[in-house]
Amino acid sequence: MLTDFDIKNNNWAKTSDGENVLCNQADAYAAVPQLALRPIAIQARNIAIQARNIAKWFGEGNTRTVAVDGASFDIYFGEMLFIVGPSGGGKTTLLRIISGKMRPNEGEVIVLGKNIGCLDKDDLAHFRLSTIAVLFQDYHLLPRLTTAENVAIPWILKKSSWRRALVEAKKYLSIVGLEDRADIVVAKLSHGEQQRVAIARAMISQPSILILDEPTLSLDGDAVRKILAFIHGKILNEKTCVLIVTRDARIFEFADRIMYMEDGKITGFCKGMK
Repeated sequence: MLTDFDIKNNNWAKTSDGENVLCNQADAYAAVPQLALRPIAIQARNIAIQARNIAKWFGEGNTRTVAVDGASFDIYFGEMLFIVGPSGGGKTTLLRIISGKMRPNEGEVIVLGKNIGCLDKDDLAHFRLSTIAVLFQDYHLLPRLTTAENVAIPWILKKSSWRRALVEAKKYLSIVGLEDRADIVVAKLSHGEQQRVAIARAMISQPSILILDEPTLSLDGDAVRKILAFIHGKILNEKTCVLIVTRDARIFEFADRIMYMEDGKITGFCKGMK
């Protein structure tokens, strides 16, 4: 695993297709064992999310594939936590479990004091709507609606008027640099523009918990900095937290902590570069 010292010295590599990926962690430890990650002291704060011994697998017997293997950690109010690690390491599955989109086979998730595994379908849906905003890699945009209408959906679900919801949606579209695309149907947008629409929709509900899965890989540097600065300055506070899965080293400066995950296991934490 990499320490924050390793990160600051750019122990990241670019693949031939331009992705940022972690360097060989085992080699780094073998070469410099004194850089092994040590526990990080966290200032006492209220806990927003508790994950305890989370396990998730698919299939049974010889076909069983373990996606998350005994994950336990806390996320604090006022904290921006990044989860990093190789593709296929269980990061997205863990996000789905924490957000209530998927049930674990073992373990429990406590969100704002509620064990979400004990909530029925309707109560969980209401709790998620009022508490959690999630951006997954598949976006879930409605292609026949305009950009502004897609962003307005969380407000409509909370019984806001259509007119007020559209006004707010356009404010958030300006934050992600799409104010001039507000009235264009989503199907006509580029992949990167659709990603920004999904980010705006996640932010508009001003959730207690904001969860983002690879939110920046399709964005240019200026857009990345503007969006992360807004999240950090306007959404993150003593009553909220932000959880981001990322392979994008450009945004590490915004992290309070970085959690490493590989082969379904949490392998350590380090301080962010903020």
